[in-house]
Order: sequence, then structure tokens, then C-alpha cells
Amino acid sequence: MTTPFYRLKQTCQAEWQAYCQHDFVRQLGAGTLPAEAFRHYLKQDYLFLVHFARAWGLAVYKSRNMSELRQGLNSLKAIVDIELDLHIAYCKEWGISEDDLATLPEARPTMAYTRYVLDAGHRGDLLDLHVALAPCIIGYAEIAEWLVQQPFTVLEGNPYAPWIAMYVSDGFKSAIEAERNWINQHLADVSPSRFDDLARTFRDATRLEADFWQMGLDLRD
Repeated sequence: MTTPFYRLKQTCQAEWQAYCQHDFVRQLGAGTLPAEAFRHYLKQDYLFLVHFARAWGLAVYKSRNMSELRQGLNSLKAIVDIELDLHIAYCKEWGISEDDLATLPEARPTMAYTRYVLDAGHRGDLLDLHVALAPCIIGYAEIAEWLVQQPFTVLEGNPYAPWIAMYVSDGFKSAIEAERNWINQHLADVSPSRFDDLARTFRDATRLEADFWQMGLDLRD
């Protein structure tokens, strides 16, 4: 069965593949990604998480009923109370201190991506915001699932295996399925012109996600 979210991906199939099968992702799966590239990504991903939390705060504001309000609040609390602490701990394993993260300047691809997501949410409604966030939220799960199916992926002795394992975990899959279902439900009722607008947002956010990977490879600020 073709779902609305699947149709959304099909509108930018080339961009979605370029993002999900980026060289950064392939090297990460093979265990050949330079450590400094991964560290650069981890640092900027911390800053992304900070803005990710702001986006869920915006989702709370944009909510129109108690169900949406609780969803946004729970996501916000999960990032602030759990995910950021886990990310800080993971960064320490890679030699990045909390003080380093606190004084870290934002790279231009980080600024471009996070501000685009927040702007999409400010300009539109809750669905616009979810669609702008979907390449990150759902994309990471699809990337990890794709990686574990590839013959070039190495898990034993791969320093990036814990990253892959995190995004194929049952807990993460459950959260992603809930998000995918929410988007499918809300996309099902939109007009063709509205769907086209959302598809443009999704495509642009996907392109910016690919730039985020490239930033890590290039060590770009």
C-alpha cells in the first residue's frame, strides 16, 4: 500500500537517496569514516539538538488540541531531559567535553538547516513543522535500517556500530512508527496543492540534511 509519506518521498526520490546513501553514511557503515569527520558531525549535531528542542517547543505553541500539545511536550522533554544528556555522554567518549560543546560555534550548514526548519514551523502550521523535521526524525531510522542490510557494513570492530545500533533499536523504531503514522494521517486529508507545498518543504529539508553529512566530511564551518 502506498502511503502519503511514501508519496512524499517519491516527489524527491533523487534527493532522498542522496541523503540516505551519502558517502558519510556509507563510510560510517563500513567503519572507514575519518574520526575527525565524525567528531565534527557530533559537535554540530549537539547544536542541532538544541534547535530541535526549540522546534518541539514551537510544536507545543502550534498545537490545537490536547493530544497535539502532549505530543509536542513529550518530545520536547525527551530531548531536553534525555537525548541531550545522552549526546553529551556520547561526545565525551569521543573526546569532546561539555565545555567544548557549550562554546561551539555553529557551522553554516547547521545554521541553514535549523533555521529553515524553524522558519517552516513559524510560517506554517503543525503539519509544516512535522514535514520539515521528518527527514531527520524518520530519515535516521531508514538510514540505519538500510545500513544493516548492506554487504559493505561492518558492525564488529566498527567504532560507529553504537550509532547504528541506536537508530535500529526497538525504542527508536517505535517512536518513528508513531511519527510516520501521524504524518500519514494528516497528509491523507490535504489538497493536491497543499501536498505540493509540503513536498517542497520536505525536499528542501532533505537537501539540507545531505549538506549536514557533507559538512562532516569536509570539516566545514
